[in-house]
Amino acid sequence: MRPSRRVGILAGVAALASACAHGGPADPFAGVEITATHVGGAVHMLEGRGGNIGVSVGEDGVLVVDDQFMPLATRILAAIESLGGKAPRFVLNTHFHGDHTGSNPFFGRTGVVMAHDNVLARLASGDMPPIGLPMVTYRDRLRLRFNGDDVVVLHLPRGHTDGDSVVWFKESNVVHMGDHLFNGRFPFVDVANGGSVAGVLANLRRVVEMVPADAKVIPGHGPLATVADIVAAADMVEASRAMVREAVASGTLDALKAKGLERWPGWGDGFISEARWIDTIVASDRAPD
Repeated sequence: MRPSRRVGILAGVAALASACAHGGPADPFAGVEITATHVGGAVHMLEGRGGNIGVSVGEDGVLVVDDQFMPLATRILAAIESLGGKAPRFVLNTHFHGDHTGSNPFFGRTGVVMAHDNVLARLASGDMPPIGLPMVTYRDRLRLRFNGDDVVVLHLPRGHTDGDSVVWFKESNVVHMGDHLFNGRFPFVDVANGGSVAGVLANLRRVVEMVPADAKVIPGHGPLATVADIVAAADMVEASRAMVREAVASGTLDALKAKGLERWPGWGDGFISEARWIDTIVASDRAPD
């Protein structure tokens, strides 16, 4: 089993091991609550454990973007019902990682799961039950009319993985970034599964050019964001990559690691530490095209 292929599952296992070691509850999801925040128009953001969920609720029914972990599925549904919705008609996966696709088998019983072609390929080669696999896939983009929104789903190539998409609810003026945006944190770039730092940078710049400057942004992880936060993330990627590349070229990479990336205090406090981000940049530059 390749570690990057089970990111979400391994995170849950690590939490369980830590809880048991400290005498805590055996179920790492026992205390997780799903909270809802209205973002704009028909769109809300659900937070729990794992990637942030986007939810469109209206006359056409419910569409969700990502669905966290299977043990949270009934709680996610209860949160949707508190917004006036029912079981989703559509589930959009922004990529294949387990903290964004874990509840697919639950919601796939009554709804249509949709994702990029590469998401289907990676989930099908893993342990996803058939009921949780995407039924509708696309190569470049998908477009829906739903709850008064023109919903544009656009593939972002070789970014966080090789199967990422951004979801833009045009009339609600909301964009779900998936894991291209860890708001205020260094991002996870899954080089082993087709991701690249250069791709993340190009894709972030592309989204900034595409969406209105006042759009509200649901990040893959972290608090509700703005387009300015996407710009800040792109600027960080570009500047930190230049620093690392210069250090590699001059043979001072160890010195840079010891000194640290001082321009971004606190950005390494999340899932990806500063040292891991530096190593990711090096690994991405060395990966074959």
